[in-house]
Amino acid sequence: MLKPILDITNVNVALSVFGIFILAYGYVSAKLQQVWYLGEALPAFVLGIIVGPVAANLINVADWDHDGVYHEIHEIAYNLTRIVIAIQLIKVGYELPKQYQKQRAVEMTICLLPVMTIMWLCTTGCIMLVVPKISWVSALIIGSCVTCTDPVLSQAIAKGPFAENYVRRHLREFISSEAGGNDGFGFPFLLFAVALLRYDGTRANAISLSNMDHAEGIPDQLGAEEQGKYSGGLDTALKHWAIEGVLFMVMLGFAYGAIVGTLCRAVLNWATKRKWVDNESYLLIPLAMGIFIVGTCGCFGADETLACFAAGNALNWDGHFLTEVHLRHDSFNNILERFLNFAAFLFIGLIMPWDSLTNVTEVTKHGLMPGRLFALGFLVLAFRRIPAILVSYRFMSKVCRDWKEALFMGYFGPIGIGAISSVEYARQLFPDPGESDEEINNLTSAMIPVVYWLVFFSIIIHGLSVPILHLIYKLRKVPKVHDEHPIEVVLLSNNEPLPANSTANPQRRSAILNNRFSRQDENDDDDVETRAAECTTTSSTTMQDIRRALTIHNPLQHHHNHTHSLNESTNHNVFRRARSSFDRHHPHIHHNHTYSRHDRTSLHGSDVIEILPHHQHSEQSLSPGIKPQSLSGSSRASTDMGPSSSRREVPHDMI
Repeated sequence: MLKPILDITNVNVALSVFGIFILAYGYVSAKLQQVWYLGEALPAFVLGIIVGPVAANLINVADWDHDGVYHEIHEIAYNLTRIVIAIQLIKVGYELPKQYQKQRAVEMTICLLPVMTIMWLCTTGCIMLVVPKISWVSALIIGSCVTCTDPVLSQAIAKGPFAENYVRRHLREFISSEAGGNDGFGFPFLLFAVALLRYDGTRANAISLSNMDHAEGIPDQLGAEEQGKYSGGLDTALKHWAIEGVLFMVMLGFAYGAIVGTLCRAVLNWATKRKWVDNESYLLIPLAMGIFIVGTCGCFGADETLACFAAGNALNWDGHFLTEVHLRHDSFNNILERFLNFAAFLFIGLIMPWDSLTNVTEVTKHGLMPGRLFALGFLVLAFRRIPAILVSYRFMSKVCRDWKEALFMGYFGPIGIGAISSVEYARQLFPDPGESDEEINNLTSAMIPVVYWLVFFSIIIHGLSVPILHLIYKLRKVPKVHDEHPIEVVLLSNNEPLPANSTANPQRRSAILNNRFSRQDENDDDDVETRAAECTTTSSTTMQDIRRALTIHNPLQHHHNHTHSLNESTNHNVFRRARSSFDRHHPHIHHNHTYSRHDRTSLHGSDVIEILPHHQHSEQSLSPGIKPQSLSGSSRASTDMGPSSSRREVPHDMI
């Protein structure tokens, strides 16, 4: 007879812990994010530390590695962070307004070139000051790993409830965009420092490039993957850096991502016009692009982070993709983003190199005593980013208008999984600790604990800074940001919590949102008017004609209402002619109607328009003998607030 067998393995325990954490977080997620202002990174990271080998030891990652030197764990960490960052950067790119990089080209150039260079040098100085036994070139390598602003943690800051309440949209968009761009632009700094170290011909153990070429039949060492040092000097180092680092990794990665994003956009628009793409497949496009770019860039060695960011921007370059995502009420990509963040930060908490930070033997190798670690954390926090932003913000007045916003932008430049990805990549370029000369051995013994410690320090400090700053704002009664044209969105459930910085409209079961991050370009807010712009000259009409084209409904009087279809080629033109004529003859009258689209409609398909009044109306408000009807004589019934309905988001007082 078969008997049940206990199988308490690391995999089963890890899945159990991961599942119960997601459940527990979900039960209080609104409280954590909108009341206590804690995102998902800090709780997941702390849980990873608690259940890891340093505390409860429920999950011991050492058992996952069979060679005893953590090669497999480092490989998992590197590839996991690659995937998470890639998918995040695709999302960052398409959530920005259309042609955003063109609009902010000057500001992005300032942040990606002079500001990042200052950040790199300041971080290197802090590392040189605190970490003993390493050379200045080694400090440049470690500093380049933590120079970039983390794209994952930055999105939580730029798009979180605190930013929605208190940070202007222009600054939030730029923080998000900068984090996406500088993570890819950090590779030239890393590869420049690596080239200086590897092609230093002054060491006795350096391998001659000419001897290796003749002995092993290698025509050129460009692109070689061997570890260690080679002779050649500064000229060779600059040649390898310019070709491998700048042209091949960065420029090729950027061009490849832009091409992939543009092609995907063109094919997607073409297929969507023909209604070949269902909702599920449409919302999977960013995930598929991210996975494809990571795989292909990994095959030929380009920078997938910059490629993914470029692809995301190219995907929404004309603004159609973001509009369509809103119309289809996308929640899949937000769910995927949160799930990957949970997994990544919990895993980083599990693999924190506590042995290297606390073991006496390991500490003796790199000399990082606890006091030095805390000093390094605070020095990097103070001097890595804040001075560079304070010096340069006057040249970025469109996104950063005063020193307070510059201080906010400089302080909230967290170090996260982007640094983990960079240091794991750099680790592959050198032998294991103790297998090379003294300079490289000191570097390889210090780079992992230093970078992981700075990630730990940043997650804790920045994660707790937001609730503390909110408390300060609350005590000082700092007003929230309010839009001139707020957005009205429908609450799909009576139990759905209100979004941050919003007010409820119970009669319409909707919320008026201020300072919404992901919204359409101001010139394209009224998609109805944009699509009807091709109509011919308008004819005179009366308000009665307009009311025939509108369906005015009071949500309180019925359990559900109806949406009515308008033929795109004819009925939109009738509506626009009626509306334009009435506006010309009655410019003093303000129309309190909000336009929204049914979720089954498409930007490229036939339209379903629903008019939601700001004030209560009834059928008696229409002209005598006129009942609500569509101009085509047909109607589509749908549940007004059912779980499957979503509405086009438009400015609250636009019409």
